[in-house]
Amino acid sequence: MIAVRELHEVAEFERVLGLYNEIWHFEPGDPPITLELMCAFAHAGNYVAGAFDGDRLVGGSVGFFAANGALHSHITGAAPQGGVGLELKLHQRRWALERGLERITWTYDPLVRRNAHFNLAKLGARPEEYLPSFYGVMTDAINQGDESDRLVASWPITAPHVEALARREPHATPVPEDAVVALADEGGRPVTGRADAAKVLVGLPADIEALRRTEPGIAKAWRHAVRDVLGGLMGEGCRVTGFHEKSFYVVERV
Repeated sequence: MIAVRELHEVAEFERVLGLYNEIWHFEPGDPPITLELMCAFAHAGNYVAGAFDGDRLVGGSVGFFAANGALHSHITGAAPQGGVGLELKLHQRRWALERGLERITWTYDPLVRRNAHFNLAKLGARPEEYLPSFYGVMTDAINQGDESDRLVASWPITAPHVEALARREPHATPVPEDAVVALADEGGRPVTGRADAAKVLVGLPADIEALRRTEPGIAKAWRHAVRDVLGGLMGEGCRVTGFHEKSFYVVERV
């Protein structure tokens, strides 16, 4: 059983940094967060938590209070063990509710299917902004060689659909019959279609992380296609309302 709790000791922060390095394999001197900053965040009352399977640390999350009255989850990492990420997010949600917050935000790579499905379908978060090359050049093993486009996910933690999902009630995103496919995966490559309809589907590659290693040119084509199509639609004021069948963003004009 996974147990999640807040962390306060330097030795605990060191374990979290070690776990992050096992996941991302950061270049020396280029971690996403430092030990000193974790100490400062925790001491100032921000969110620093770890997930444990017995005595083994299997996940960690660091967040801070944002100017807009939300909790911003800066980095969350979990060992390849089912359910850890969900337990961390549900703990984060309870922590935020106890402090009177109604929203949690974070950024994620819009090209990673499993993250999009987790954030939108399992948690009920919704992307609210597309940020091209947000972090500049990244050198970790997962992101190396790719541009760091990110979506800002906004999680309305008191919304009815989020409360239902937190109770582990399934919540599917129905796809309107009149939706058109604006970006599709055909033979592993991005193919654009119509994007002028009221309801649009934007597809993702099956495994962008593998493509970065084996077909960097195709990975780059996907990056720019998703930036142009999804980023373009969001820039026009369209809303992402769900993620369908672990493959497509559902986008609607408002």
